[in-house]
Amino acid sequence: MIHPWQRDPWQRLVATRARPAHALLLSGARGQGKRNFAEAYAAHLLCSRPDEHGFACGTCAQCCLRLSDNHPDLLRIIPAADQAEPESAPGKTKPSTQIVIEQVRQLREQLAVTGHQSDTRVVIVDPAEAMNSNTANALLKLLEEPPEGTRFLLVSAMPRRLLPTIRSRCQHWPFPRPEPAAARAWLREHGGAGDDALLALSGNMPLAAAQLAQMDGARLRQRFISDLLSMPPRDAVMVAGDWDAWLRAKDTSAAGFTLVRLIEWMLRWVWDLSATRLGGQARYFPDCQTDFTRLAAPAGNAAMLDCYNALVQIHRAASHPLNVRLVLEDMLLRYARALAPSRSPR
Repeated sequence: MIHPWQRDPWQRLVATRARPAHALLLSGARGQGKRNFAEAYAAHLLCSRPDEHGFACGTCAQCCLRLSDNHPDLLRIIPAADQAEPESAPGKTKPSTQIVIEQVRQLREQLAVTGHQSDTRVVIVDPAEAMNSNTANALLKLLEEPPEGTRFLLVSAMPRRLLPTIRSRCQHWPFPRPEPAAARAWLREHGGAGDDALLALSGNMPLAAAQLAQMDGARLRQRFISDLLSMPPRDAVMVAGDWDAWLRAKDTSAAGFTLVRLIEWMLRWVWDLSATRLGGQARYFPDCQTDFTRLAAPAGNAAMLDCYNALVQIHRAASHPLNVRLVLEDMLLRYARALAPSRSPR
């Protein structure tokens, strides 16, 4: 089933069942349930007798195959790291976080065969931005000459990272952010009452906030804030060393708190600082507004902008860092310099 904030795009999309587009690009911020929506729409397309709202019946032969995860005409192209497999043994290579070209080559072979159960086949690619250029070009060939009856559902939180030629061959369906009231209501219904701080940190994305709550996000968030507020007098290199040990700790790793997520939080912290410096309000850490006002006062606008842009570049390379400690030191030293009193007119 879909989430409450997805009802409008769902109704508009199922209305096109008679003439569905061969490729859809479902885009929007992480944590609002786009993959869930894609799975529900795939079920709609494959179902023999969807209900009056377009939802799969759950009882026909097609639905039974899908629910048992054995439908031969529902194909998923996702990174190996996202697949439900046992953890790798110590010493083995970690599963890839990218969609590799071999997956698209295998898909091409599967699509060369006539559909097993019906004339409709559905391919879900998620996240589409996880493709490198070679993989994307291989998929592009399939989108240019799609096999008869095949529907592609590309899910992306960063559609601008996709090749323009791929975007041009898809019907774009952007998903707006949920209304705050709807997001809070969903969290309450799913055991997340009182997690307003995590909801704000997640950019008002309820599923992302629920994930944070499950990984003890409140404790991680408090540690993150406390360490940043300790600078100064604590030295940036000292905090980087503490964060390096923090990321390596078993409980932190088990919770799924990674370098990438830490840098994302840092980006949001600096965004709030910059907004405060320019007279705005904190968005991701609203309970730290007083601290942001104090920290932003001596900083310069240009220095804050430079820091944010540098963090964006660090984030792009964070999935494969050569040295985590050096990445953390670079990030925190840039942050410390941005907070230093400005020597130029502000």
